[in-house]
Amino acid sequence: DPRGVPQASVNNWGPGFLPAVFQGTPFSSTKPIGNLRPPRSVTPASDAAAVGLLRALNDRHLERHPGDSSLAARIASYELAGRMQSSVPKISNLADEPQHILNSYGVDSKNKNKSDFARNCILARRLIENGVRFVQLFNGAYASGGALNWDGHSKLREQYDGHGEIMDQPVAALFKDLKQRGLLKDTLVIWCTEFGRMPMFQKGAMGRDHNPNGFTAILAGAGVKAGTSYGVTDELGFKAVENERSLHDFHATVLHLLGLDHEQLTFRHNGLDRRLTDVHGKVIQEMLA
Repeated sequence: DPRGVPQASVNNWGPGFLPAVFQGTPFSSTKPIGNLRPPRSVTPASDAAAVGLLRALNDRHLERHPGDSSLAARIASYELAGRMQSSVPKISNLADEPQHILNSYGVDSKNKNKSDFARNCILARRLIENGVRFVQLFNGAYASGGALNWDGHSKLREQYDGHGEIMDQPVAALFKDLKQRGLLKDTLVIWCTEFGRMPMFQKGAMGRDHNPNGFTAILAGAGVKAGTSYGVTDELGFKAVENERSLHDFHATVLHLLGLDHEQLTFRHNGLDRRLTDVHGKVIQEMLA
């Protein structure tokens, strides 16, 4: 998010119990990745020589420590940084985007938060176009004083009216743009949060408390059955009462759509073979095209 980091900060793009190679790289249209340009004293020849020497030393160290995933991840991150030096500046430069595309996303908005988020949505599309396999967009940073984040314990109308103006047009344009370019058929779009909000006021305040028992996630694109809804909450919107499924089921379905068998995908962590769906989780077949 251009306004800052989400409430859980770096945990949102960290690898968790997965190997370190899955660590994400945070940047935005207003906060580009730093230190991509080499010093002026570094020539292409000297750079190539240094990279060659570093590769030889890393390979020798890997031979001595074959099970060191942190070392392998560090080597991969250096190699990725090298590729990013040549590709990221071009991808993140929106100057070659047609004006009608910029306007469709809302880049021309007088609301700076909306304009910045619109640029991030275009940046997300450009990353996908250039082969980035996982892109995560944030809207609603945990800024100073909690302004305009989604944790609506108070001033719900004020916060969510502000969110609506920022989010609606850029996200709608992103869906449309992906489809028009033929990217949506190969891209799984997940639009979600980690829980919902209670249907009643919280302790007399003009806000809502957390609600893990009933909330909505939107899936679109590759492999998803279009134009359908799955599951129903009660008449208050408090709890799922029809086709209730766990988060493990949701994750199993997402992994299936990505071509991964969640029962076979395990990683050794703290002496256990861990699965992203724990010891259960079933693919929701009704959501598949």
